[in-house]
Amino acid sequence: MAGKIVIERSENGPKGRYEARVEGCEGVGELTYSRLSETKIIADHTGVDESLRGTGVGKALVERLIADARKDGFRIVPLCPYVKALYGRHPEWSDVMDG
Repeated sequence: MAGKIVIERSENGPKGRYEARVEGCEGVGELTYSRLSETKIIADHTGVDESLRGTGVGKALVERLIADARKDGFRIVPLCPYVKALYGRHPEWSDVMDG
């Protein structure tokens, strides 16, 4: 059974990244984004190591992105197919999603 998911966020100029690790597991999951402005980002990629498939890491990364968007006041353009697909199942995210 997988342990707790720990997610860290980092930014370097206009590029940002969420990195997720699962206690007791090797590998990482990531969600990357590009900042268009102070109030808009593009979620451009989500990737999860094969060893973490089925642990909920991908969804946890997107949920953290949504939470940060609400807290920090930015909107998300879901260019990443995974983020876009999850948004299709979660219309309640429309307050922070464009597209």
